[in-house]
Amino acid sequence: MGGLRILLSILCLFVLCLSVHASGPAKNKKGTADRINLLHADQLSYDIHGRTPDAQIVKGNVSFSHAGATLKCDSAYFYQASNSFRAFGHVRLRQSDTLSLNSDYAEYDGSGQMMRARKNVVLRHRNQVLYTDSLDYDRLYDNAYFFEGGTLVDGKDKLVSDWGEYNTASRQAVFYYNVKMQNGNRTVTTDTLYYDTRKSLAHLMGPSEIKSEGNVIRTRDGYFNTKSDLAELYGRSTLSDQEKEITGDSLYHNNKTGENKGFGDVIYIDRKNKNELRCDYVEYNDKTGYGYATRRAVMKEYSQKDTLFLHADTFKIFTYHINTDSVRRLVHAYHKVRAYRTNVQAVCDSLVFDSADSCMTMYKDPIAWNENRQLFGEQIKVYMNDSTVRKAEVINQAFSIEQMYDGEHYNQLSSKRMNAFFDGGVIRKVEAIGTVKSVYFPLDDKDSTLIGLNYLETDTMRMFLSAERKLQKIWVNRPEGTMYPMTQIPPAKYKLTGFVWFDDIRPKDKNDIFVWRGKREEDVLKNIQRHEAPLQRLGKGKTVEASR
Repeated sequence: MGGLRILLSILCLFVLCLSVHASGPAKNKKGTADRINLLHADQLSYDIHGRTPDAQIVKGNVSFSHAGATLKCDSAYFYQASNSFRAFGHVRLRQSDTLSLNSDYAEYDGSGQMMRARKNVVLRHRNQVLYTDSLDYDRLYDNAYFFEGGTLVDGKDKLVSDWGEYNTASRQAVFYYNVKMQNGNRTVTTDTLYYDTRKSLAHLMGPSEIKSEGNVIRTRDGYFNTKSDLAELYGRSTLSDQEKEITGDSLYHNNKTGENKGFGDVIYIDRKNKNELRCDYVEYNDKTGYGYATRRAVMKEYSQKDTLFLHADTFKIFTYHINTDSVRRLVHAYHKVRAYRTNVQAVCDSLVFDSADSCMTMYKDPIAWNENRQLFGEQIKVYMNDSTVRKAEVINQAFSIEQMYDGEHYNQLSSKRMNAFFDGGVIRKVEAIGTVKSVYFPLDDKDSTLIGLNYLETDTMRMFLSAERKLQKIWVNRPEGTMYPMTQIPPAKYKLTGFVWFDDIRPKDKNDIFVWRGKREEDVLKNIQRHEAPLQRLGKGKTVEASR
């Protein structure tokens, strides 16, 4: 019996120890005691028969402490049993040295560490200040939820929305509905905005718009850094100003460096100059004026009634003296250049346009077509007046061909150099210089039948045409030629040496510019080497090469 009593005593003592341990101060998730302590009040009273019989009524310089935070107010109802209180007047929460919360009224639940602040709420955390009239602050998970409108100020950034949340640990905020962000002279509007205050990085979701100094960005999914002025835009976004607009599946815009990049079905529109660029990749720098475009790149020029479509593997633009009255731009297009307009088509390996003299130069086997006329040579230069051609030059091995109405005969002109002059976009004069050869089929004035073949050789020829492109007169210098009747034309005279009608290469429509068809090897123009200067002898045994 004595042993049994000792055993029972030991068991009772053990149970008592467990009970004492279990009834000790409970720990919250952060490992601190969860009991609210009343530190000070000028007055303390009970209203046993009133509306709050279970509350301690405290007034005057009221101060509480809980889980590392202090709360002060003018008066409060302290519910010690439920570990909570209601605070009135000049409510002030202090948590460490980095966070404070002020309001006119608050309710605090010590068990869940939840504070509900109302009216004139101001939450300050490090450099961020949140203003609202309704805020729920969850101290356990460091989340502050605001509704009925809130404003977050982060340095120069100001964010406003109907409701949202801010996490004091991660320092990230989320704003929903009627979101507006002010950053200097930049305004952001969106449906949803995620904002990282540490990185000053805003993530825009839903239909969004960024406006600044005449620039407008529209996106449905974009990242914007308010410090670096860097924007990364997704979901078919658009960047525009008063003169130009760029749209792409993804856009990259750096406002400080002026760098822009576009990816995926990019459309660049220049409203001032009435042209457009489409490609799958483009980059352009607003400050330097350098641009680069590739991957199914095509330029459209629609300053005239009919649109010109120009395709190349790559486009580059170089700008000199940018933002000055003497600005100059060079546009390079290469390789496999093909152009189409209803009345004009062209192909070449590469092309350069210089705004200084409004000259477009086509290199390496260029060919140009205008209705039933074909022109080719080693180089073709086209000088523009605004968007209208005023002059064209064919340099070296120049060859002009006009297909007759029957599709079997061709008027032809070859020379070392050929110049064409235009008036109002209509060719009015053609000049051929150096080793000029001509095949011409005159027509009967009555029934427009072919009379014969006029073969001519000279060193200079000038042809003048009417506004309807009909030949008015020809001037030649010391010509040599023969007129053959149709029944007596030698077979070798029908076509000049070097004649090729490149109808299979000619672009058929705006979509055909993407299909490259080059010359056959035997039709490629061969470089003509300059003749070596003769050797001159000056005295015996001395031979020198003549100056070139």
